[in-house]
Amino acid sequence: MIGGAGIGLAQTPATAIPAPTSVPTPVLVELFTSEGCSSCPPADELLQQLDGMKTVTGQSIIALSEHVTYWNKLGWTDPFSSAAFSDRQNTYGENFRMDEIYTPEVVVNGAQGVLGSDRAAILAAVSFQALPLPVTIQVLSAQAVGSNLMVEYMVSGKVPAAGAEIYAALADDKDTVLVERGENAGRTLTHVSAVRSFRKGVMLKAGEQSIISLPLPVAPALPSAGGQHLVLFAQVAGQGRVIGLLSQSLSVPFPTKRLKPVIAHGRTLGAR
Repeated sequence: MIGGAGIGLAQTPATAIPAPTSVPTPVLVELFTSEGCSSCPPADELLQQLDGMKTVTGQSIIALSEHVTYWNKLGWTDPFSSAAFSDRQNTYGENFRMDEIYTPEVVVNGAQGVLGSDRAAILAAVSFQALPLPVTIQVLSAQAVGSNLMVEYMVSGKVPAAGAEIYAALADDKDTVLVERGENAGRTLTHVSAVRSFRKGVMLKAGEQSIISLPLPVAPALPSAGGQHLVLFAQVAGQGRVIGLLSQSLSVPFPTKRLKPVIAHGRTLGAR
């Protein structure tokens, strides 16, 4: 700083490196995997390392482990598998113009697919795809009602004129499973953020509120080794780029003061 006659002039070098943001940009990392696939355990292990990571380039990784069904025919029915995840991966395959889908595959922010066991490729994609998220998602309340988790939320920010696709996932923090048959027979596999319940909601515009109902996992099957958390995210229509993202542990209480609910389009969010 050079001062003169009470006037300060700041000199900024042309090569100055901007200071990192105080709040890391959240990035969604979806792993499509299966307990019936012998190539998948390394990817499952890598996801344990990446989940929750704060990268040196200023991103915070929010992971989801989505187990597909097309390996179930080989002798082991993956207890986490769902046709919804197979369909979701197929849609990404169409969007990316892939000749075929495979496991393990990681999709970063809905925009780029890479091999799920390739740490360098995943981190490069996280850095490349980590654009500022224009949509903010706020959870107003979350409570168990019967066999469902009712989540009330709203969106704000620069939502596309046509609205944004909203997805909600209820995931276990950590699970351990002994695989008895199939390609991984005899192996004990550990998963993080395995999705137990997944729903797509109606298109929402800025300022709109809605409620989504997530079926609660049936106990005592597959007891989680930890807790559970809720992930809500917004995508451009057609399962495009992620434009809003929120992860919240269910052990942390949500606000008790609720805004007056406004159900978007007069409907409650339901299954895809």
